[in-house]
Order: sequence, then structure tokens, then C-alpha cells
Amino acid sequence: MLKVMLVDDEPFILQGLKILIDWEKEGYEIVAALSNGKEALDYLKENEVDLIISDIQMPVMTGLELLETIQKEGLSQARFAILTGFDDFSYAQRAIKNNSMDYILKPVQKKDILALLRNVSSLEKENKEKEGDRKKMEDAYLARNVIALIKGKYDESNIEYVKKHMQLSGKIRYVDIELVGELKESDEDDYDMRMLQHQLHNACRDVQKENLNHFIFDVSYDESSYDVGFIYCENMATRYDMTDDDYLEGLTKKIEGVLLKPVRMICGKKVNDVSQIAKSYSSCRMLNSIKGFHNEKRVYIYEDEVQIEQKSAYLCKKSLDECIAAIEKNEKNQIEKSVEKLYEEMYNVGENYNLVNLNINYLLFQLIHLASEQDDNVNQEEVIQYISENSFENSLSRGSREHMKNFALQYADYLMSLRKNVSRGILSSIEKDISEHYAENISLRNLGEKYYMNSSYLGQVFRKKYNVSFKDYLTNIRINEAAKMLLMSDKKINQIAEEVGYMDCDYFIRKFIEIKGCTPSKYRKNNNLN
Repeated sequence: MLKVMLVDDEPFILQGLKILIDWEKEGYEIVAALSNGKEALDYLKENEVDLIISDIQMPVMTGLELLETIQKEGLSQARFAILTGFDDFSYAQRAIKNNSMDYILKPVQKKDILALLRNVSSLEKENKEKEGDRKKMEDAYLARNVIALIKGKYDESNIEYVKKHMQLSGKIRYVDIELVGELKESDEDDYDMRMLQHQLHNACRDVQKENLNHFIFDVSYDESSYDVGFIYCENMATRYDMTDDDYLEGLTKKIEGVLLKPVRMICGKKVNDVSQIAKSYSSCRMLNSIKGFHNEKRVYIYEDEVQIEQKSAYLCKKSLDECIAAIEKNEKNQIEKSVEKLYEEMYNVGENYNLVNLNINYLLFQLIHLASEQDDNVNQEEVIQYISENSFENSLSRGSREHMKNFALQYADYLMSLRKNVSRGILSSIEKDISEHYAENISLRNLGEKYYMNSSYLGQVFRKKYNVSFKDYLTNIRINEAAKMLLMSDKKINQIAEEVGYMDCDYFIRKFIEIKGCTPSKYRKNNNLN
């Protein structure tokens, strides 16, 4: 509701204005009805209003003096309208000179007040839209500078802008916030997942209003990721005398309370300054890749989960090296035997959570290094994460020997595909496959299975060659085929949608507008040569 102040020394005028129209219906609330300009000034020193409707001639301080004082002292941004019984243009000139938006003669007519209110409402709406657009542009520009730091491609201007526009105090860490159990395979679900990502972003900002610009939308370039980045400062916790763990656990619960969906945080290691946030981001990615072998939690913190440097813990070096060698050679039987041997040794030493963690983390890090030697352009952390999750079954415990066996066997196949450099010959076959079967339920997963490739690796190689994600590539083919059908046939829109692979016609229309810039009907009408 917009707040209105009425100022007139005649009580019956004030009363008449109150009952003249339905203020609430018009979106207004009368918050003050005062008898002179001095009372109005005193009220404005303590309160905010959106519209002042004031008489000109009043004792103590006139309406024009009130308007001039407000302008001179900058007391209020409220819009101002003058009421007077004096039909004298000099009053109007003086009022207009001081930015009065209207000049209404007494006796006041209902239509004149309504016109004023609706004009103010329209201007307020326009201003809010402009302010919203300005804020979005500021947030987007800040996010762009933050992402430059996160990706490690920045200069001093990026650092300076981020430090100026964020409340950074104490050590810093990058935190990845993601929905739990929401990821789906179908391309038609991409729009819904994007909407959920926006809801997650809004929920984060709702519960952390004092630091809302610390939440960055779409940091990850992974097409299957619908997460939100968070620049966390230890000051956020220490000012409430809390630990990082307690603060982040509490923040997660608050976000879940707004979103009504489970949420997970992956927290990179602490760094001393925002200019080092790329290191924290990298460690966050690493932690995300190995969390599949750790007990499920609401919040994963790098220092708690990754303990490779622990000197007091026992590293089963010989068994680990045998396991890595078997995986590298893709010797199936030896892989299973070496995993068995590794777990036997760990449990003989003592079934300790930290010891198991240490050895599994060491193994995974060595495997990432092994793969990077084959192709350093591939996001190995993402591949590890994908294979570890794909090799997990509900009947198993995370990090168990059976989970590790499944993972090791799949990872050996992945290394084999890297050595063959399959991207050269297979991508042309996949391109042909897509052009012939684009209308079917085709995905990276089933293509990976068909061509014996890790689907996460296939997605990265695909993006590298075509400069677009697999989903975008498939969508472009489908929409272009639909465009041909629109011009070459009189088939209905929903029929064309189905024939190019979309069971949801509304989703098809959204994607068509996104790519072609108009609805299918308008495209047909504008381009039909008949």
C-alpha cells in the first residue's frame, strides 16, 4: 500500500477527503491527517510517505512553504499535490517550480483525486520496475566480477569491484549450494530444473538478506548442474559466536524451510582473501567429486572431509599402488582382487572412519591425476563425481568395498576410452545418430552406453568440439526441424511438437520462442510464402 499524508487546516476538508474515495481499493493508506505544514514537517522527520496532498493556505506554515522546505532540506522523496480554493496561476507556478506534480482546485472532485492517485500509482510502478532492472544489472555485473575471480581469470579491477560491493571480513570460502535428489534425465525437465534453480537462489537471498549479493546464480558451467554459488566469510559466523559448521548447518535448515526441499552445501577450503577464491572453488569441486564415497550429510566442509596430509593416520601405500596399477591396465580380475586387498588391510589396521577416508581420498586423487595426464582439458572432478554416483547402489554403503569395486571397474573403462581418444571418430557417428533419431528420447547417458563412453566425459568432449552443450545441440536440431515442418505442412503445433520429440507442447513453444524469437504460429504466419 502507498502511504498518503493529508494536510489541511479545515477538519471537514480532511474528513471529506477520507470518505471521498475508497483509498484501500486504489492501493493507498492514509497514515497521517494534519492541520498545518509544521506538523507535516515534524511527521516527515520520523516517517516516510509516498504522497502528500496539502492545502496552500494554512496557519503556522503554508502548503507552499512546506513544499519548498521539503525540497530545500531533502526531507522526503514523496510526490506532492497542492489543493487550493484560489484560482490564481501564480500559486500553480510556484508549486510547479518546486516539483508539485498536480494542482487541484477546491471544491475537490472525486475524479481529480482518482486521476492523481492513478497517476502516482503508475509512476511508482514504473520506478519500481526501473529500480528492479537497475538492481538486476548491478547484481549481474557483480556476479560477473565474482565469477572472474572464481575461474581465476581476473585483474585488479575485478578485485576492487568485488571488495567494494561485498561485505568481506575474515577468511573466505566458496560454497556450492545444490538441491538434493532433484536431478532428472529427460530434456523436457530442463526448464523445470531451471525454475527450481531460481527458487533455490531466491530462497538463499530471502534468508540472508544482509548478504544477499553473496549468492551467485549459475557459477558452474556443467550443463547438468542447477546450483547456486555462495561467497562465505567467517565473520558471518563469528559475529554470532558460532563455528563455520554450526552457521552453515543453520543456514541450510533456513533455506530448506523456505524452499520445502532438501539442500546440500559443499564448502571449499578457507582462503585469506577473495582474490584467492579460485583455490577455494577448486577444492570445492574436488570435494564434490569424492563426496560419493563419504557418508551423506547436509553440509560437507573441505577441512573435515579431505585429510590426505594427516601424518598420524595409516596409508596403505602398497595396496593402493596395486589398485591404481590394475585400474590403469583395465585388468578386471586384478581390480577386484586389489580392492579386496586394500579393504582387508584397512580393516586389519582398525576399522576407523578417518583411516578409510584418508585412503579412499588418496586413491581418488591419484586417479584424477592419472586421467589428467591423458587429457588435461577434461573436468576430471566432474567425471569422478559422475562415476562414483553411478556406481553406487541403494543396497550398498557409501565407500564400501562393493561400491569401490563398481567404481574402479567403471573408471578403468573410462581411462581406456581416454587412451583411445575416441572423441575423434565417435563424435561424427554420434552426430549422424542424433540427426536420424532426434525425435526419440535421446540422452548423453544412452549414447554413452551405446558407444561405450563415460557420459560425463562425452558431454565435455561434445561441448569442446561443437561449442554448445549436448542439450542445446539437440534442441537446435529439433527446433530447426520443427521450423521446416511449420512452413512445409499444415500440421498442428502439438503434432509437430510430438514429431520432433516434445511430449509437452508448452515446453516446445518456450524452446521455440527462445531460439526463433517468436511463437511457432507467428513463425508460420511471417514466413509462409503462400
